[in-house]
Amino acid sequence: MRKLILLLCILPWISQAYAEKITFTASAPDVVAVGDQFRLAYTVSSQKVKDFRAPGSIDGFDILMGPSRSQQSSTSIINGSMTSTSSITYTYILSANKEGEFSIPAATIVAEGETLISNAVKIKVIPADQGGTTSGSSNNNNSRSNTGSASSASSGNTVSNEDLFITATAAKTNVYEQEAFLLTYKIYTLVDLRSFDNVKLPDFKGFHSQEVELSSNQKWQLEHYKGRNYHTTVYRQFVLFPQHGGELTIEPARFDASIAKVIRDRDPFDAFFNGGSNYVEIKKTINTPKITVNVSSLPSKPAGFSGGVGDFNITSSINTQELKTNEAITLKLVISGTGNMKLISNPVVEFPPSFETYEPKVDNKVRLTSNGLTGNKVIEYLAIARHAGEYTIPAIKFSYFDLKSKSYKTLTTEEYKINVEKGAGNAEQVIANFTNKEELKILGEDIRFIKMNDVTFRPKGEFFYNSLHYWLYFILPALAFIAFFILHRKQVVENANVAKVKTKKANKVATKRLKLAGKLLNENKKDQFYDEVLKALWGYISDKLNIPVSKLSKDNIEEKLIKYGVNEEQTKEFLNALHECEFARFAPGDESQAMDKVYTTALNVISKIENSIKH
Repeated sequence: MRKLILLLCILPWISQAYAEKITFTASAPDVVAVGDQFRLAYTVSSQKVKDFRAPGSIDGFDILMGPSRSQQSSTSIINGSMTSTSSITYTYILSANKEGEFSIPAATIVAEGETLISNAVKIKVIPADQGGTTSGSSNNNNSRSNTGSASSASSGNTVSNEDLFITATAAKTNVYEQEAFLLTYKIYTLVDLRSFDNVKLPDFKGFHSQEVELSSNQKWQLEHYKGRNYHTTVYRQFVLFPQHGGELTIEPARFDASIAKVIRDRDPFDAFFNGGSNYVEIKKTINTPKITVNVSSLPSKPAGFSGGVGDFNITSSINTQELKTNEAITLKLVISGTGNMKLISNPVVEFPPSFETYEPKVDNKVRLTSNGLTGNKVIEYLAIARHAGEYTIPAIKFSYFDLKSKSYKTLTTEEYKINVEKGAGNAEQVIANFTNKEELKILGEDIRFIKMNDVTFRPKGEFFYNSLHYWLYFILPALAFIAFFILHRKQVVENANVAKVKTKKANKVATKRLKLAGKLLNENKKDQFYDEVLKALWGYISDKLNIPVSKLSKDNIEEKLIKYGVNEEQTKEFLNALHECEFARFAPGDESQAMDKVYTTALNVISKIENSIKH
């Protein structure tokens, strides 16, 4: 009986496990180099399989080994719900023998009586590295290897400009005013890059800039560049809109990199116990080249030009064309397309003079792309008809500069005929009940019934001028002003000391930034989270010590904190928090756990230093 009850309890779990759809997928690196060895894996989510058939031909690659078969299975119970997974993986070891782009066809297998077909795999093969070998792609194509190309970098305690550099690339350098283009900062490395201690980006003077939101799990990939195979990733991207014509300059960006370099130990005994090598941290300052952008001014602007540059369309609609006086109408314009959408001014709608109008409501439903902002700009105009009659709202003209034809285009909406009837609000109406309790009906005229109140008489010759009340109206405000000036004089003097104000508000500003970092943590926006925590740490210590961020370093931070009475242990905690935040961004592992740890550490160390300086 107990066995039957147990079987009935686990039967739903077993049914749920078998009800899941069986998958059959192929995986391999996206990019490999000629001569590289890498894994091609076919995984099926079932262990009841037979008749695995690999692709008939794999052009461009040599099969060194395979297929080797491995089995995996796991069971987990969460909140009373059991989940079981099992799979079989068939693995090949391949070697790329020529460069180009290749596609490995799908494989087939029979799983639980069903024939499954895997996906095809596309692999780009780049030339072999001319300065050294590149490996690591056979293990994990999503991470950088600490060997291979890194080992071929310059030896000693220095890192050359060919081993690590960052490019700043503008998608266009000849543009029109307000024409969007993409600016990309990309990392190229042959060494073990751990973090950036300090990043100083240009202020983009002369441009309106918007940063592209990159994926939180940005991948490292191989790229052949000037004869070398580098591990690369996009660091930051911005869409820039030039605000005026002429030759505009994007100033160089500065990156202070921290690199871990392998140092071989010559002592055989130390080499035995240390595994033959250890690491030393190397600092390197990287500056990107200056970029010059030639911006052409827009031709002579036509009447009604909205400031739009790109490719746009406009539509209009109205909620009603039949209404009564004192009722409202809503005219909606929708500007759609791609370009400098947020910088477009609202088109002018010429409502009849008797209509009471209000400020339009604007809703930007756009997303950022490399060509600018794409989407819709919805503008709603509200107007109230005050007098009866027949009116016309003229067609609305919308002019913009079209980048394809390099000329202005004018779009026109339809005009609307509005019929306003006399409403009840302008007819005779009851407005008051007076003391005699009579209902008085009046017409909508300028002169209305005058209500007679009790009259108070004053003695002849008595005037408000020169009376006590008259002088009090002058004396009391003057006394209040003097009292206010005296009470707040000290505050005014303190506010004039900018450095002191920044020092007082340092903790408040840091708390605000950490609050935003907490929001980004909940949204799992990794890069933005680490940027905000670093801003909080560097900004707090800059304001507290009254030292510009550009002049801060870990060395002078330690020196200044000790002068302010912060003990050595708390100083080291702060420096460790900076290092941990910078390292966690690029470190592998559980991102959520790392972000939680960084957030808690930053919060605690700022609180400790604030309390220490106060006392």
